[in-house]
Amino acid sequence: MTNPHVKMQLYGALLLLPAAVLLTMFAYLPTVTTLISSLYLPGFRGAPAEFVGLENYRLLFDDPTFWKVARNNLLYALGTIPTSIALALAMALFVNARLPGRGLVRMAYFTPTILPMIAAANIWMFFYAPQIGLFNKLLGALGFSGVNWLGDPAVALYSVMAMSVWKEAGFFMIFYLAALQAMPPELKEASDLEGTSRWSFFWRVTFPLLMPTTLFVLINALINAVRVVDHLFILTKGGPNNATNLLLYYVYENAFAFFDRTMAATITVVILLTLAIIATLKFTLLDRRTHYQ
Repeated sequence: MTNPHVKMQLYGALLLLPAAVLLTMFAYLPTVTTLISSLYLPGFRGAPAEFVGLENYRLLFDDPTFWKVARNNLLYALGTIPTSIALALAMALFVNARLPGRGLVRMAYFTPTILPMIAAANIWMFFYAPQIGLFNKLLGALGFSGVNWLGDPAVALYSVMAMSVWKEAGFFMIFYLAALQAMPPELKEASDLEGTSRWSFFWRVTFPLLMPTTLFVLINALINAVRVVDHLFILTKGGPNNATNLLLYYVYENAFAFFDRTMAATITVVILLTLAIIATLKFTLLDRRTHYQ
């Protein structure tokens, strides 16, 4: 007779098998393959690939374009992550309150999220157009000269960041709204009896209880800040003069525009290691301040 404990373990393993196969095929195996590719130089005219160890990483770190792209991505992350999270939390608090047409307001906030990124980029390209764009038309009506939003290296990256915040804030709002609605109403009733101000209740009760959601949103915002390709392809193609070029788009350029698959693999490994380190630090530092219900 089969041991019930062994039977349950086998049953659990079979349930996990589809997910394990998919993760192995589309996550673990490509990661290992990319790591191996970054250690070789491709052979030419049928010659075998040459093992060069960390030479590709040395060449990458000596490349000034890579460091410019990395600085762009750092600035992009510092600008979009806190802004989109703060805006999402503010919107969630607003639509969680009792107000007329609350359902329509929620739908308006969430609408940018359901738009395909290509469609959203084309909409904002019209907004940013130098001559006929909405933003320059508004500036002209106010008596100001127009701005070359996507052609000026000084403002192009900030223009891309504005579109990203508009696109992502509504998505993050949904998670904050779900967390707010899951909070026990007795907490607010007790604070009202104690005469606690709204500001004090938010910082001492609401925000600490939202920390699990904030940690989840923070990780997703970090990933979104690195995987920017499609709207750069539509809006700027990394220009002008690499002013809006970000890491994943730089990987795309090396792999499919310059046909340098080895360098693309090297950049990918650097991105994965950086994300792993940052995520580990986030979980280590923020988990201590996270209150799970």
